[in-house]
Amino acid sequence: MSKSKVILVVDDEPAMRRNIVDLLSADGYITFEAGDGLSAIELVKSNNPALILLDINLPKMDGISSLIEIKKINPDIPVIIFTAYGTSERAIEAMKSGAFDYMEKPFDIEEFKMAVYRALNYGDLCDEVKQLKSKIINQEVAADEPMIIGRSVKMQQIFKLIGKVASTEATVLIEGESGTGKELVADAIQRHSLRNKRPFIKVNCGGLPETLLESEMFGHEKGAFTGAVNSRQGRFELADDGTIFLDEINNMSQALQVRLLRVLQNHSFERVGGKQTIQVDVRVIAASNKNIEAEVKEGRFREDLFYRLNVVRITIPPLREHPEDIPLLVNHFLKKYNPTGQIIVSSDAMFALTNYHWPGNVRELENIIHSAVVMARENIITPDLFPSKLHGSDEIIAVDEKLKKGESLNEILDNIERTIMLRTLEENNWSRTQTAAILRINRRQLYAKMKQYGLEKRK
Repeated sequence: MSKSKVILVVDDEPAMRRNIVDLLSADGYITFEAGDGLSAIELVKSNNPALILLDINLPKMDGISSLIEIKKINPDIPVIIFTAYGTSERAIEAMKSGAFDYMEKPFDIEEFKMAVYRALNYGDLCDEVKQLKSKIINQEVAADEPMIIGRSVKMQQIFKLIGKVASTEATVLIEGESGTGKELVADAIQRHSLRNKRPFIKVNCGGLPETLLESEMFGHEKGAFTGAVNSRQGRFELADDGTIFLDEINNMSQALQVRLLRVLQNHSFERVGGKQTIQVDVRVIAASNKNIEAEVKEGRFREDLFYRLNVVRITIPPLREHPEDIPLLVNHFLKKYNPTGQIIVSSDAMFALTNYHWPGNVRELENIIHSAVVMARENIITPDLFPSKLHGSDEIIAVDEKLKKGESLNEILDNIERTIMLRTLEENNWSRTQTAAILRINRRQLYAKMKQYGLEKRK
């Protein structure tokens, strides 16, 4: 960024205005001044400032009103608001009106210089925005393209598999970490199936206790249990002649697994408290956020049910295994939460996004982009709008600080390893098999490390 950028300083106190001008001039910036809001607006019309420093208490027109008018003239000019009477209401009002930043006087000189640098940096980013927009145009997602986003080899393999299985009657088992888009895959299968005009019923097997889930799936007769004042159809009856999607099937109890197995084998069941056998024609799509084979080995899932479900298995890769799809996903979520298309992601921000490991997968990416769109200033998303965990350099700085404080590198690395191991165990409900697979170590190594670091599941 060139320091020849022109800055307009607007303050009704000549001494304060002169102090600010001197600070900026010493750093090589070109400045011009105004003592009231109306004069500032005229100067903006006749000049092209790269940044405006605007006091909130001004004669003729106050700072907030001046800011609103300035944004009408050129919405891309960053404006930093100053006030000697800071309140949260004023800060909120200034930011709502389009201010880039808000500072209270007297301000820290270094903090002031950094705010100026950040604001001026947006001017340089505007040129980048034009280039990025032209690139994004070439990556547009067609309106009729499936909702699953991805052009990587791994995602193309998923699309091909969906295309092969959709028009069949085969039972499908979808596996993948939380947030990878298992429900979207199920939706795509249903949308392209021969049953796409028939019922599509969804059940979250992890969202209800066993007794309620049984009634939800198979229905109940009047008086079957306390509160059953009427007979009720279950999801399998409602899905007759169509498709049922059983999400988080790994959370289903052994007793319900037996009932589900019978439905898959005989296409029949009885309602809770009922004696009449009900026949249904239902295609089953199931999903699990855990490896079902590993769950079978751990004794938590019936082997015979697994084989019934595992006619066709689709395994969705975690986002960290296809980072080349991140820019396309970012563009998709930008359009979702910013339909006007005015907000764009800077190259530094995109670098941070593509170099993060995404434990929450696509769902986590969507949440972060949604938040950044809400917080974005000057229609550009920059890395400072992301959570600190996305800033890889922060981890390096933290390690450097620990070394300076006397910690050895081995101690630091042990702490990092322990943190990663604990987090992975917790994310996988303390499944040793799943954790070892994710960390790419064998179970013997995992047990040894857990013992070394004193990692035990809290009761």
